[in-house]
Amino acid sequence: MIQRTRWSDYQPSRRRLVQLVLGLLVAIGALAATQSPANAQDSDVAIRIQVKDQQRNAAGQADNQPLPGVTVSVETADGAEIGSAVTDEQGVALIPVPGKDNYVVKIDTDSLPDGKGLADGAPAEQAVAADSFITATRTVNFFTGASQSSKQSQVDRIAQRIADGVRLGLIIAMCSVGLSLIFGTTGLTNFAHGELVTFGALVAYALNNAGLHIIIAAPLAVIAGGCLGWGSDRFVFAKLRKRNVGLISQMVITIGLAIVLKNMFLFYFGGRDKPFLNYTNQVGKQIGPIVITPRDLVVTILSALVLLVVAMTLQYSRLGKATRAVSDNVDLASATGIDSSRVIRMIWIAGAALAALGGIFRGLDEQVAWDMGTSLLFLMFAGITLGGLGSAYGALVGGFCVGLFVETATLFGVPTELKTAPALLILILILLVRPQGILGRAQRVG
Repeated sequence: MIQRTRWSDYQPSRRRLVQLVLGLLVAIGALAATQSPANAQDSDVAIRIQVKDQQRNAAGQADNQPLPGVTVSVETADGAEIGSAVTDEQGVALIPVPGKDNYVVKIDTDSLPDGKGLADGAPAEQAVAADSFITATRTVNFFTGASQSSKQSQVDRIAQRIADGVRLGLIIAMCSVGLSLIFGTTGLTNFAHGELVTFGALVAYALNNAGLHIIIAAPLAVIAGGCLGWGSDRFVFAKLRKRNVGLISQMVITIGLAIVLKNMFLFYFGGRDKPFLNYTNQVGKQIGPIVITPRDLVVTILSALVLLVVAMTLQYSRLGKATRAVSDNVDLASATGIDSSRVIRMIWIAGAALAALGGIFRGLDEQVAWDMGTSLLFLMFAGITLGGLGSAYGALVGGFCVGLFVETATLFGVPTELKTAPALLILILILLVRPQGILGRAQRVG
């Protein structure tokens, strides 16, 4: 008599297979994290030297101009020359160094243009300490001409910090929308969401570096980000949901994916921060009490418009209403005829595309880096926790507030290096005092 093997007989082996895959992902990621960064760090360390002439424009505003053709060099602490270079049209020279160590940076004053000399009291040599390499690239500045520094009033400082906070908050809110909605619809805490931010910036940088203007490269990168979100759900998380894999196991998978992707980015992109080719050297314009470059002003306006479109779509469109329904209660939404799987797929696509756009804007605001998404990830978590976990609008409000907290923290004596700490402290307090967040609803458990 032939005995048929039932599908349930395979469940223990399938469960062990899933656990084995999870373990392998974490092990591979941990191994890459312990080896790749060190190797890349040794090979990509450099000193970036900038030479600028301090000037003022017709309106009396500081308008420093780059000085090309100036010879600069880097030596070890004991006087052995490592390399020399001539500044380019942006007044910048990049000299690779063996590693993060003590160096001396020198400028050849004889190579300065006629009539130019170093600013009063500015030395022709600057020491660089090993512990001053916060990133793989250490920047050293030389200035010629008279000092253009001026004392900024407290009102101007507050206005400037608020303006910077608004710009950062809009970017965090944009990146957080997908993270919040994915949690609201599936319960998944996606630790790989930061890599979606980095992916968008890196794709835009690659296309821009290949010759496409950033205005053309950015939409293509956003489309690529949406495709990555579609693939993540279609080939990974949709299958895991269908097989009833637990949320803890799925969260571990996102951690493994984040580690693997981050080290892939480091391998292919390198450890140095790199700017886009367009809109890099811009002079800040005075708008009332604040100074902002045209690029940052455009980024701020576009970010606000994108978030307004997102809010209007969630509020009035058919897909937006379905998204809010699935986020509130998946089973009830499915019972009313909503295709929950399709809605979740669209959330993955839209969330990844918004994250990619946020990465591009962040790269324009700062520079493109292989770990830029990771540095924003916990700020995104703070934002969605403050706004309300899973709330359709919570990410918008919470991310905006967190950006303001981060940039205005320095007004209260917080060091610049620790300005993200207050936002994380707020995350802890919100979890203790109001776990549902600003826009979240308290729920009965049990």
